[in-house]
Amino acid sequence: MKRLQDNVTIITGGGKGIGFGLASAFAKEGSNLVITGRNEARLLEAKKKLEEGYGVKVLALVADGADEVKIKEVIAKTVDTFGKINTLINNAQTSKSGLSLIEHTKEDFDLAINSGLYATFFYMKEAFPYLKESKGSVINFASGAGLFGKLGQSSYAAAKEGIRGLSRVAAAEWGPDGVRVNIIAPLAMTESLTEWKKAYPELFAKTIQGIPLGRFADPMQDIGRVAVFLASDDASYVTGETITLQGGSGLRP
Repeated sequence: MKRLQDNVTIITGGGKGIGFGLASAFAKEGSNLVITGRNEARLLEAKKKLEEGYGVKVLALVADGADEVKIKEVIAKTVDTFGKINTLINNAQTSKSGLSLIEHTKEDFDLAINSGLYATFFYMKEAFPYLKESKGSVINFASGAGLFGKLGQSSYAAAKEGIRGLSRVAAAEWGPDGVRVNIIAPLAMTESLTEWKKAYPELFAKTIQGIPLGRFADPMQDIGRVAVFLASDDASYVTGETITLQGGSGLRP
């Protein structure tokens, strides 16, 4: 029996990068999936790979940022298709990384807050009744940008720290209902990070120097396995925690 057999997991931004790594880790453990994102072609390609590779059912839905109406539709379609929700993973985030605080415009700041903090809030609010039924869990994503004050990450850090605060309150409020809420703060080698490395080589060099193992975490093997643990019965006692994965040196279930 697989760890998450026949569970239903929603993963925002599940078509690429960390999101696809998470989706692969959950599919490997038997969970059916709902993956969201802005690029339909990418989502459909991810759906094909996941279904063929792991034999699970995947619902791919286009949903952009903090569109509350679209998020309501994602939750409704999930329940219509699968009848339940076991885990919600808020992974998607957009920001103007690399800009100093004084270079940010209000529009730049809104981009990070809307796509990260507001989107997380809307998904959590809409999914809660179904998570309460399943005694499920929420896994939200923070960042070392907020925890450690990374240069050029002011709006991104603000959104991620807002998500941490939201998560801690939700953990306290939802604990009596059996719903767990935890946070992962990763550093992962993804396509987006590769692009960021090319655009801001000095910032990348400073970041990698601060990682004990000298590498970033793998989206599936490192981050995905931690998320699987948090969603499983093995972590039934864990809530309100921030798990920091600095290049794979954190928790390895």
